[in-house]
Amino acid sequence: MSESDIPALIERLGIPGLVDVHTHFMPQNVLDKVWAYFDSAGPLTGLEWPITYREEEDRRLAILRGFGAVAFTAMLYPHKPGMATWLNAWAADFAARTPDCLHTATFFPEPGADTYVREALDAGARVFKVHLQVGGFDPTDPLLDPVWGTLADTGTPAVVHCGSGPTPGKFTGPGPMGRLLARHPRLRVIVAHMGMPEYGDFLTLAERYEGVRLDTTMAFTDFSERLAPFPTAEFGRLADLGDRILLGSDFPNIPYPYAHQLHALERLGLGDDWLRRVLYENGAALFHVKPALSL
Repeated sequence: MSESDIPALIERLGIPGLVDVHTHFMPQNVLDKVWAYFDSAGPLTGLEWPITYREEEDRRLAILRGFGAVAFTAMLYPHKPGMATWLNAWAADFAARTPDCLHTATFFPEPGADTYVREALDAGARVFKVHLQVGGFDPTDPLLDPVWGTLADTGTPAVVHCGSGPTPGKFTGPGPMGRLLARHPRLRVIVAHMGMPEYGDFLTLAERYEGVRLDTTMAFTDFSERLAPFPTAEFGRLADLGDRILLGSDFPNIPYPYAHQLHALERLGLGDDWLRRVLYENGAALFHVKPALSL
Protein backbone atom coordinates (compact mmCIF):
# COMPACT_ATOMS: atom_id res chain seq x y z
CA MET A 1 0.00 0.00 0.00
CA SER A 2 1.23 3.47 -0.88
CA GLU A 3 0.10 6.82 0.45
CA SER A 4 -2.05 7.30 -2.64
CA ASP A 5 -3.99 4.15 -1.70
CA ILE A 6 -5.14 5.49 1.68
CA PRO A 7 -8.21 7.39 0.37
CA ALA A 8 -9.47 4.23 -1.34
CA LEU A 9 -9.11 2.28 1.93
CA ILE A 10 -11.05 4.95 3.84
CA GLU A 11 -13.77 4.97 1.16
CA ARG A 12 -14.01 1.18 1.13
CA LEU A 13 -14.46 1.07 4.89
CA GLY A 14 -17.07 3.83 4.77
CA ILE A 15 -15.42 5.92 7.48
CA PRO A 16 -14.92 9.71 7.59
CA GLY A 17 -11.16 9.30 8.02
CA LEU A 18 -8.61 8.15 10.57
CA VAL A 19 -8.44 8.77 14.32
CA ASP A 20 -4.74 8.41 15.18
CA VAL A 21 -4.23 8.45 18.95
CA HIS A 22 -0.43 8.34 18.88
CA THR A 23 1.17 11.15 16.92
CA HIS A 24 3.89 13.48 18.14
CA PHE A 25 3.83 17.26 18.07
CA MET A 26 6.02 19.05 20.60
CA PRO A 27 8.28 22.09 20.95
CA GLN A 28 10.86 22.04 18.19
CA ASN A 29 13.84 21.99 20.55
CA VAL A 30 12.39 18.92 22.28
CA LEU A 31 11.53 17.26 18.98
CA ASP A 32 15.08 17.86 17.74
CA LYS A 33 16.39 15.91 20.74
CA VAL A 34 13.94 13.09 20.06
CA TRP A 35 15.06 12.95 16.44
CA ALA A 36 18.71 12.93 17.52
CA TYR A 37 17.94 9.95 19.77
CA PHE A 38 16.41 8.01 16.88
CA ASP A 39 19.27 9.00 14.59
CA SER A 40 21.57 7.15 16.98
CA ALA A 41 19.14 4.30 17.74
CA GLY A 42 20.80 1.76 15.46
CA PRO A 43 23.05 0.30 18.17
CA LEU A 44 20.03 -0.02 20.49
CA THR A 45 17.70 -1.76 18.04
CA GLY A 46 20.09 -3.29 15.53
CA LEU A 47 18.18 -1.39 12.84
CA GLU A 48 18.59 2.07 11.42
CA TRP A 49 15.74 4.44 12.39
CA PRO A 50 15.46 7.23 9.79
CA ILE A 51 12.76 9.82 10.47
CA THR A 52 10.50 9.59 7.42
CA TYR A 53 8.62 12.84 8.05
CA ARG A 54 11.36 15.20 9.24
CA GLU A 55 9.52 18.35 8.19
CA GLU A 56 8.51 21.71 9.59
CA GLU A 57 5.43 21.66 11.81
CA ASP A 58 3.00 23.12 9.28
CA ARG A 59 4.17 20.68 6.65
CA ARG A 60 3.79 17.74 9.06
CA LEU A 61 0.23 18.82 9.83
CA ALA A 62 -0.59 19.06 6.13
CA ILE A 63 0.88 15.62 5.48
CA LEU A 64 -1.04 13.98 8.32
CA ARG A 65 -4.32 15.59 7.28
CA GLY A 66 -3.58 14.53 3.72
CA PHE A 67 -3.49 10.91 4.91
CA GLY A 68 -7.07 11.34 6.11
CA ALA A 69 -6.49 11.96 9.82
CA VAL A 70 -9.55 13.76 11.20
CA ALA A 71 -8.31 13.64 14.81
CA PHE A 72 -4.85 13.08 16.24
CA THR A 73 -2.76 13.81 19.33
CA ALA A 74 0.32 15.79 20.34
CA MET A 75 2.13 13.16 22.39
CA LEU A 76 4.82 14.81 24.53
CA TYR A 77 6.42 13.80 27.79
CA PRO A 78 8.96 14.99 30.39
CA HIS A 79 12.10 13.14 31.40
CA LYS A 80 12.70 15.08 34.60
CA PRO A 81 10.84 17.20 37.18
CA GLY A 82 9.84 20.72 36.20
CA MET A 83 9.20 20.00 32.53
CA ALA A 84 5.55 19.02 32.50
CA THR A 85 4.03 22.44 33.18
CA TRP A 86 5.73 24.18 30.27
CA LEU A 87 5.12 21.22 27.96
CA ASN A 88 1.44 21.43 28.90
CA ALA A 89 1.43 25.17 28.20
CA TRP A 90 2.88 24.54 24.75
CA ALA A 91 0.38 21.74 24.10
CA ALA A 92 -2.55 23.96 25.12
CA ASP A 93 -1.44 26.62 22.65
CA PHE A 94 -0.95 23.98 19.93
CA ALA A 95 -4.44 22.58 20.53
CA ALA A 96 -5.94 26.08 20.42
CA ARG A 97 -4.48 26.69 16.97
CA THR A 98 -5.01 23.11 15.75
CA PRO A 99 -8.68 22.23 16.25
CA ASP A 100 -8.36 18.67 14.88
CA CYS A 101 -5.73 17.87 17.53
CA LEU A 102 -7.00 16.17 20.68
CA HIS A 103 -5.66 18.48 23.38
CA THR A 104 -2.83 16.47 24.94
CA ALA A 105 -1.04 16.93 28.28
CA THR A 106 1.47 15.06 30.42
CA PHE A 107 2.82 14.72 33.96
CA PHE A 108 5.75 13.51 36.06
CA PRO A 109 5.94 12.20 39.65
CA GLU A 110 6.66 15.45 41.47
CA PRO A 111 5.03 17.65 44.10
CA GLY A 112 2.16 19.60 42.56
CA ALA A 113 1.49 17.14 39.76
CA ASP A 114 -2.17 16.75 40.69
CA THR A 115 -2.58 20.53 40.67
CA TYR A 116 -1.20 21.05 37.18
CA VAL A 117 -3.05 17.99 35.86
CA ARG A 118 -6.31 19.49 37.12
CA GLU A 119 -5.35 22.80 35.53
CA ALA A 120 -4.69 21.03 32.22
CA LEU A 121 -8.09 19.34 32.43
CA ASP A 122 -9.75 22.68 33.18
CA ALA A 123 -7.99 24.08 30.11
CA GLY A 124 -9.49 21.34 27.94
CA ALA A 125 -6.98 18.47 27.97
CA ARG A 126 -8.59 15.30 26.58
CA VAL A 127 -5.73 12.82 26.74
CA PHE A 128 -2.44 12.48 28.62
CA LYS A 129 0.83 10.89 27.59
CA VAL A 130 3.06 8.98 30.01
CA HIS A 131 6.41 7.45 29.04
CA LEU A 132 7.68 5.09 31.74
CA GLN A 133 10.81 4.21 29.77
CA VAL A 134 11.95 7.77 29.12
CA GLY A 135 10.74 9.12 32.46
CA GLY A 136 12.22 6.19 34.36
CA PHE A 137 9.53 6.24 37.04
CA ASP A 138 7.19 3.77 38.68
CA PRO A 139 3.55 4.46 37.75
CA THR A 140 2.59 3.54 41.31
CA ASP A 141 4.77 6.29 42.79
CA PRO A 142 2.73 7.79 45.67
CA LEU A 143 3.17 11.26 44.15
CA LEU A 144 1.03 10.09 41.23
CA ASP A 145 -1.75 8.47 43.23
CA PRO A 146 -3.94 11.61 43.24
CA VAL A 147 -3.20 12.13 39.53
CA TRP A 148 -4.41 8.67 38.58
CA GLY A 149 -7.40 9.18 40.85
CA THR A 150 -8.28 12.39 39.04
CA LEU A 151 -7.96 10.74 35.63
CA ALA A 152 -10.10 7.81 36.78
CA ASP A 153 -12.76 10.11 38.19
CA THR A 154 -12.93 12.21 35.01
CA GLY A 155 -12.64 9.24 32.62
CA THR A 156 -9.70 10.90 30.86
CA PRO A 157 -7.57 8.46 28.85
CA ALA A 158 -3.80 8.24 29.26
CA VAL A 159 -1.58 6.80 26.54
CA VAL A 160 1.17 4.99 28.45
CA HIS A 161 4.40 3.65 26.99
CA CYS A 162 4.73 0.78 29.42
CA GLY A 163 6.00 -2.10 27.30
CA SER A 164 9.69 -2.94 27.27
CA GLY A 165 10.31 -2.10 23.62
CA PRO A 166 12.47 -0.97 21.99
CA THR A 167 14.65 -1.30 25.10
CA PRO A 168 13.47 -2.19 28.61
CA GLY A 169 13.38 0.28 31.48
CA LYS A 170 13.34 -0.25 35.21
CA PHE A 171 9.56 0.20 35.37
CA THR A 172 8.42 -1.13 31.98
CA GLY A 173 6.58 -4.39 31.49
CA PRO A 174 3.16 -5.57 32.65
CA GLY A 175 4.02 -5.76 36.36
CA PRO A 176 3.99 -2.04 37.26
CA MET A 177 0.91 -1.35 35.14
CA GLY A 178 -0.87 -4.36 36.60
CA ARG A 179 -0.26 -3.01 40.09
CA LEU A 180 -1.48 0.44 39.03
CA LEU A 181 -4.69 -0.94 37.55
CA ALA A 182 -5.33 -3.05 40.64
CA ARG A 183 -5.19 0.20 42.62
CA HIS A 184 -7.22 2.24 40.09
CA PRO A 185 -9.35 -0.27 38.16
CA ARG A 186 -11.51 2.43 36.51
CA LEU A 187 -8.55 4.03 34.72
CA ARG A 188 -8.77 4.49 30.98
CA VAL A 189 -5.29 3.42 29.91
CA ILE A 190 -4.22 3.15 26.28
CA VAL A 191 -1.21 0.85 26.17
CA ALA A 192 1.16 2.24 23.54
CA HIS A 193 2.68 -0.04 20.90
CA MET A 194 0.30 -2.89 21.87
CA GLY A 195 2.60 -3.36 24.88
CA MET A 196 5.48 -4.48 22.65
CA PRO A 197 7.11 -6.97 23.23
CA GLU A 198 4.90 -8.21 26.11
CA TYR A 199 1.86 -8.35 23.84
CA GLY A 200 0.09 -11.24 25.53
CA ASP A 201 0.42 -9.84 29.03
CA PHE A 202 -1.08 -6.51 28.02
CA LEU A 203 -3.90 -8.23 26.13
CA THR A 204 -4.64 -9.95 29.42
CA LEU A 205 -4.86 -6.58 31.19
CA ALA A 206 -7.30 -5.40 28.50
CA GLU A 207 -9.42 -8.50 29.10
CA ARG A 208 -9.33 -7.94 32.86
CA TYR A 209 -10.00 -4.18 33.00
CA GLU A 210 -12.78 -2.55 31.00
CA GLY A 211 -10.94 0.75 30.63
CA VAL A 212 -7.75 -0.68 29.10
CA ARG A 213 -7.15 -0.27 25.38
CA LEU A 214 -4.09 -0.76 23.19
CA ASP A 215 -2.81 1.32 20.31
CA THR A 216 -1.25 -0.17 17.20
CA THR A 217 1.76 2.15 17.09
CA MET A 218 4.48 0.42 15.04
CA ALA A 219 3.04 -3.02 15.85
CA PHE A 220 2.73 -5.55 13.00
CA THR A 221 4.99 -3.48 10.70
CA ASP A 222 7.96 -5.09 8.97
CA PHE A 223 10.28 -2.99 11.13
CA SER A 224 8.79 -4.15 14.43
CA GLU A 225 8.23 -7.73 13.32
CA ARG A 226 12.01 -8.02 12.98
CA LEU A 227 12.48 -6.69 16.52
CA ALA A 228 9.52 -8.14 18.40
CA PRO A 229 7.14 -10.23 16.29
CA PHE A 230 3.54 -10.38 17.39
CA PRO A 231 2.80 -13.99 18.33
CA THR A 232 0.44 -15.67 15.88
CA ALA A 233 -1.10 -17.57 18.79
CA GLU A 234 -2.57 -14.26 20.00
CA PHE A 235 -4.44 -13.41 16.79
CA GLY A 236 -7.69 -14.80 18.18
CA ARG A 237 -7.51 -12.54 21.22
CA LEU A 238 -6.61 -9.61 18.98
CA ALA A 239 -9.78 -10.23 16.97
CA ASP A 240 -11.91 -10.62 20.11
CA LEU A 241 -10.61 -7.31 21.48
CA GLY A 242 -11.41 -5.42 18.31
CA ASP A 243 -13.37 -2.82 20.26
CA ARG A 244 -10.31 -2.09 22.45
CA ILE A 245 -7.69 -1.53 19.71
CA LEU A 246 -6.98 2.02 18.50
CA LEU A 247 -4.95 3.27 15.57
CA GLY A 248 -1.59 4.70 16.58
CA SER A 249 1.29 5.47 14.22
CA ASP A 250 4.12 7.40 15.95
CA PHE A 251 4.00 9.93 13.12
CA PRO A 252 6.32 11.64 12.27
CA ASN A 253 8.98 9.56 14.05
CA ILE A 254 8.61 6.43 11.96
CA PRO A 255 11.27 4.73 9.79
CA TYR A 256 8.80 3.86 7.00
CA PRO A 257 5.87 5.50 5.17
CA TYR A 258 2.66 6.11 7.14
CA ALA A 259 0.71 3.88 4.77
CA HIS A 260 2.76 0.88 5.88
CA GLN A 261 1.13 0.95 9.33
CA LEU A 262 -2.30 0.78 7.70
CA HIS A 263 -1.17 -2.00 5.35
CA ALA A 264 0.25 -3.93 8.32
CA LEU A 265 -3.16 -3.82 10.00
CA GLU A 266 -5.05 -4.72 6.83
CA ARG A 267 -2.86 -7.73 6.07
CA LEU A 268 -3.65 -9.24 9.47
CA GLY A 269 -6.77 -10.46 7.72
CA LEU A 270 -9.14 -9.74 10.60
CA GLY A 271 -11.76 -8.25 8.28
CA ASP A 272 -13.18 -4.87 7.38
CA ASP A 273 -15.39 -4.62 10.47
CA TRP A 274 -12.31 -5.01 12.72
CA LEU A 275 -10.32 -2.57 10.61
CA ARG A 276 -13.14 -0.04 10.58
CA ARG A 277 -13.30 -0.07 14.37
CA VAL A 278 -9.52 0.24 14.77
CA LEU A 279 -8.96 2.99 12.24
CA TYR A 280 -11.89 5.19 13.20
CA GLU A 281 -14.81 3.98 15.27
CA ASN A 282 -13.06 3.07 18.53
CA GLY A 283 -11.10 6.31 18.70
CA ALA A 284 -14.10 8.37 17.62
CA ALA A 285 -16.23 6.83 20.37
CA LEU A 286 -13.59 7.26 23.06
CA PHE A 287 -12.90 10.90 22.22
CA HIS A 288 -16.34 11.88 20.92
CA VAL A 289 -14.97 12.74 17.49
CA LYS A 290 -17.55 13.92 14.99
CA PRO A 291 -17.13 13.67 11.20
CA ALA A 292 -17.40 17.47 11.08
CA LEU A 293 -13.79 17.60 12.37
CA SER A 294 -12.61 16.47 8.95
CA LEU A 295 -10.69 19.14 7.11
